[in-house]
Amino acid sequence: MSTLEGIELARQLKAGGHKLTRQRRAVLDVIAASNARLDPAEVYTKAKLVCPQVGLTTVYRTLEILYVLGAVKRVHLEDGCHSYALASGGHRHYLICSRCDSVIEFSGCDLSAVLDDLSDRTGFRIENHWLQLSGICPACQRQMNIQSRVD
Repeated sequence: MSTLEGIELARQLKAGGHKLTRQRRAVLDVIAASNARLDPAEVYTKAKLVCPQVGLTTVYRTLEILYVLGAVKRVHLEDGCHSYALASGGHRHYLICSRCDSVIEFSGCDLSAVLDDLSDRTGFRIENHWLQLSGICPACQRQMNIQSRVD
């Protein structure tokens, strides 16, 4: 693998007791090379270019293993489906561009007052949360501004 992210994914996979096959390596390479969220079909299409023997089942299984290991995070989409993005560890959240699908992780979401209030009102003992925000990244905004000037 050529990237540090790919090397780290391979290390996590092996540390978790899983084999690093040629097909899995192709999946890891695709994920490591992307700065955007990828759905399993996109991972499959890109991995197949590198390793024609990769199967869709291998892609799904590898993504699930990486998710369980904490190496990737699921990105939930409005249509109920999900994609995957590299995870950097710790408690993180996502900004997702609705135009180019780029994903930016961030930390620091002080929701304690909201969670306390919600817990008081509902009786739930809240144990965890995830936060995902969508919008338009600066690069896409610039592109939209340039395009609107041309039109």
